[in-house]
Amino acid sequence: MELTEKTCVPCEGGVKPLDASEVEKLMNDVPGWQVNSMNTEISRTFEFKGYYKTIAFVNAIAWMANQEVHHPDLEVSYNQCVVKYTTHAIAGLSENDFICAAKVNLLYKSSPT
Repeated sequence: MELTEKTCVPCEGGVKPLDASEVEKLMNDVPGWQVNSMNTEISRTFEFKGYYKTIAFVNAIAWMANQEVHHPDLEVSYNQCVVKYTTHAIAGLSENDFICAAKVNLLYKSSPT
């Protein structure tokens, strides 16, 4: 099943974060994203032609994050947005992070940049 077809599962801790091999495998499903050196966070920078388009993208992410109950850290500027995912409850990465990253990629693909 594609990541974009999945739904996040609530994570309140008690499970282990993904190991390096699991992260590496899932990174193939989220083109453009980078993982940090400790395998605890993934991020991607999205660029736009103007503030309004950037904010429209941010609002779409906010809506999707609310539906998934899994929220990214966002750094927003005039023409770009940096999106970062980690699962705080387990101090690392979970499948939820990759589900949301794949959905953010889909939002970007369909947004007017």
